[in-house]
Amino acid sequence: MMQPRMSRRTVLRGFGTALALPVLEAMRPRFARAVAGGSEVASPVRMAFLFVPNGMNMREWTPKDEGSDYEIPATLEPIAEFKSQMTLLSGLTLNGGRALGDGPGDHARCVGSFLTGAHPKKTNGADIKNGISVDQVAADKIGKLTRLPSLELGLEGSAKAGNCDSGYSCVYTSNMSWRSETSPMAKETNPAAVFDRLFAGGDESEQTASRARRDRYHNSILDFVLEDAGDLRRKLGTVDQRKLDEYLFAVRDVERRMDQADKLTGSEDGVPDFPRPAGMPRVFDEHVRQMFDVMTLAFLTDSTRVITFMYTNAGSNRSYKDIDVGEGHHDLSHHGNDREKLAKIAKINRYHVEQLAYFLKRLQSVSDGEGTLLDNCMLMYGSGLGDGNRHNHDNLPIALFGSGGGTIATGRHVKYHRDTPLTNLYVSMLQRVGAEVDSFSDSTGALEGLEG
Repeated sequence: MMQPRMSRRTVLRGFGTALALPVLEAMRPRFARAVAGGSEVASPVRMAFLFVPNGMNMREWTPKDEGSDYEIPATLEPIAEFKSQMTLLSGLTLNGGRALGDGPGDHARCVGSFLTGAHPKKTNGADIKNGISVDQVAADKIGKLTRLPSLELGLEGSAKAGNCDSGYSCVYTSNMSWRSETSPMAKETNPAAVFDRLFAGGDESEQTASRARRDRYHNSILDFVLEDAGDLRRKLGTVDQRKLDEYLFAVRDVERRMDQADKLTGSEDGVPDFPRPAGMPRVFDEHVRQMFDVMTLAFLTDSTRVITFMYTNAGSNRSYKDIDVGEGHHDLSHHGNDREKLAKIAKINRYHVEQLAYFLKRLQSVSDGEGTLLDNCMLMYGSGLGDGNRHNHDNLPIALFGSGGGTIATGRHVKYHRDTPLTNLYVSMLQRVGAEVDSFSDSTGALEGLEG
């Protein structure tokens, strides 16, 4: 007996809950999307932008050779298994990040221009002005296809005012997503809040009551949709039943990890700390990974196709004692070619990449259409500064993961001519998610060479 076709919008509903589903076989006849060139694919292409601060130790980031036969540099060794899914792009430039007569403030400009390509107005007052970011262009063009047009995430909060970098507002240093020239999109830093946003259903009062009930009785969000899930399961074929079970297990697994973060833990000196907001882990890598968990769920359920994520805000002087780096990150980035400082910068860079490896593994582990979730993503990782000591905005450390639904020839290191705009890459990415554009910001066209 052939199982009935299902709408891609099917959700499991319960008290204050609407659990979106992954793509099931029963949905596929109704779910196809045209991409550049007119071909049809069974799954959408997603885009994510991950920012790390203070540039890189570029000698440990950049391969010596071009093409596919290159040796993985030390910083990227934690993701060596994803070499075939990675495209390293050298030579790209953010002209908007340069001083252009405005003097110091490269950290603020490196974030302000990172996704906009614009040159932020130098001010620490209310008269901020930047440009629209690539993620928000995508959200405007394709956001209507998903429940959430975009997600803006990070580990440190977004500022609304203040002087953070040589006369530049803290708004610039802590926001890389901009809805308009004067309206940044504030980040969400709490994984539990993102989780609730993904699976909220009913009106606001019902959602609040549901959250309170779950907290009081230690319920899972799945407890509220068990009846709906059981009814659906009986209608599905064997393959879809297994996929549904795997998905529900994954949702519960993320919940368990966030529940552990809620528990009262001891501080380094043994004195109990005060309770933290739900889903806000003390440990850096646990915070990052919980965010990557909810980002995976967001893409898996097609709740959104556009995500931005900032490891930390620009100019972060966070220390990384967990990896024996006690000095501040920003202080170390002014290394003056000191070998010891450069080694510690490389250690921080590698640690950030280790967290990225976790995200890539999560995406790679999820089947999606004829491939995996990673296959149908374009995940850009990098910084708006090259060498943190030089504060340069050319030859940026940029890596792209995933093949964009098979439209990108991966597994290569591609070197571009000096001053090739980073925004050319954004034109290419926008085209691949279905946002038909010919230009963006200071681009000179689509980025050549992505197809091999």
